Amino acid sequence: MSTINVEIKRNGTENALGVIRRFSRKMQESGIIPKVKSQRYAVRPLSKLAEKNMKVRRLARRVEVEKLKKLGKM
Repeated sequence: MSTINVEIKRNGTENALGVIRRFSRKMQESGIIPKVKSQRYAVRPLSKLAEKNMKVRRLARRVEVEKLKKLGKM
């Protein structure tokens, strides 16, 4: 991810609201906000070990369910 710096300097007679307005406009133009929002809930791919462990648990659960079905408890 590349970083984009947005820098705003206050002009001599400019009030705080004007500075905030210019800053928010620069942020919109730079495209930082949509990029950050899209990455907010990004899910990392699982490691090979985590995938293997999940598969083992899933298979063990399947065996357990089949056993319970044969016994008539499920």
